[in-house]
Amino acid sequence: MPPKPPRPATTQLSHEDKDRLIEMLFARMEALEAKLGMNSENSSKPPSSDGLGKKPKTSSLRGKSDKAVGGQTGHKGKTLKRVADPTGVQDHRPPPQCSHCHSTLAVDQAQVLERRQVFDVPTMCFEVIEHRTYSVVCTCGQRHDSAFPAAVSEFVQYGPRVRALGVHLTQGQMLPYARAAGLISEMTGLSVSPATLYGWVEDARLALQGTADQIAQQLHHAPVLCADESGLRVAGQLHWMHVAATADLTWYGMHAKRGLEAINAHGILPKRIGVLVHDCWAPYWKLDDGMHALCNAHLLRELVYIHELTGQTWPVAMTELLLNAQRLTGAARRQERTIDADGIAAFSTVYHAIVAEGEQLNPRKQADGQSGRCKQSDAHNLLRRFRLHADAILRFIADPSVPFSNNIAERAVRMPKVKQKISGCFRTITGAENFCVIRSCLDTFRKQGQSMLEVLRRAFIGNPILLRRVVAE
Repeated sequence: MPPKPPRPATTQLSHEDKDRLIEMLFARMEALEAKLGMNSENSSKPPSSDGLGKKPKTSSLRGKSDKAVGGQTGHKGKTLKRVADPTGVQDHRPPPQCSHCHSTLAVDQAQVLERRQVFDVPTMCFEVIEHRTYSVVCTCGQRHDSAFPAAVSEFVQYGPRVRALGVHLTQGQMLPYARAAGLISEMTGLSVSPATLYGWVEDARLALQGTADQIAQQLHHAPVLCADESGLRVAGQLHWMHVAATADLTWYGMHAKRGLEAINAHGILPKRIGVLVHDCWAPYWKLDDGMHALCNAHLLRELVYIHELTGQTWPVAMTELLLNAQRLTGAARRQERTIDADGIAAFSTVYHAIVAEGEQLNPRKQADGQSGRCKQSDAHNLLRRFRLHADAILRFIADPSVPFSNNIAERAVRMPKVKQKISGCFRTITGAENFCVIRSCLDTFRKQGQSMLEVLRRAFIGNPILLRRVVAE
């Protein structure tokens, strides 16, 4: 940390210097107050940064609903329904004697009064299947030996189902290795060590690596792609988890860098011709091969912050414009139609009018004779972004395939963060890379309607589930 500069001797300052010092102190105080006022509702700060105190009162971007709490009228609920052929039957017959006259009852002639069914899982235990090969000699003297299946390679080994369960618990459900091993022991009676689980994870990574590569290739050709990144602790140092995702595909990649070096190393985002949806982070703009679309959810939170900071009305007007556009485009998509050219032009006209109004209230500050650029206000910087990237912000109105926000990628980022919150960090680079490959496949197949356990079981028996082609190359 650099040493603090010495305090100026105010008695030796001129009146102009004192005025300049007071203005500087007021500016610093306002900046600190503004920073303290930031939270997850009005900025990109995560909810975990809000602390344990009462959540700040801010207006919800979704607005207040007039619907009652709970299920709505006409909503089709789901509940257990009796089956025609139950797995088993337990009869609860009347006592053998009448409680009134103590005569013997013909219990065997009793008729069913009522039926009730209980859904439960059976007591789990492991089974041991012994595989045997045989040898037979032909009358001509030729010996014939049978062979074990390729999956049966050891004298004693674990089967694909328990291996799939172990990997799913650690990479799918984010349990630490020790807790996952303890759960398997309690569920099945098998004593599995954390080291064994780690070996299974490495085997799963090797079995699924080809599928993860296919996911990356399809994402490279996706017409619309959402991207995001987040910091993670790996081997005691800060690394970055990069995410590329669509509604049907998810890919994770780990790198020591956050910026363009990592993006180029992963190879998914460079030289794309589709639309890239992101949060306006600077390195994404260096990818000029295709079009860009910005996450409007980020902008809405920043508009809330600027309104709280300045009290100006243009952030409210811009918020209403974007939310109205979201509602109208959402309704158009459900009806399988698009917004016409006049509607798109109307949104654009109002948009630029709001930006112009904000720019009048927040003009650019001049350098005042000092070298270098003058620090601009948060409101001016946000308005500059609205002016420069208007096409990217409003692209969701004209193109039905472009989402309003980057929520697809942000949802994918949450799972590695959950993993880190539970386990603290990834101890090794290999462990983080294993997670990326396995989680890419699990989340992708989940989106495509597959069971994660079945995906892993098939991978372990050498018959992986084929990735559905969702992008035409």
